[in-house]
Amino acid sequence: MADLEARGVPSVFVATVEFEDGANAQARALGADPPAVYVAHPIQDRTDDEMRKLADDAAERVVKALLSDTDE
Repeated sequence: MADLEARGVPSVFVATVEFEDGANAQARALGADPPAVYVAHPIQDRTDDEMRKLADDAAERVVKALLSDTDE
């Protein structure tokens, strides 16, 4: 992500809420502050319809995170 951002390509990562603490700790350790969107956990055993709903519910937050730097 850092490489993409350095090239001017907005990026955001999506993970489940189970990994929020770990992602924040890793970002701090790397001196980074990447935009993130967290979704409900777990996703492994979800049906296709459940995954579509999860994605639909997160889509607006992903777009907002991608555009957040361009509003400054």
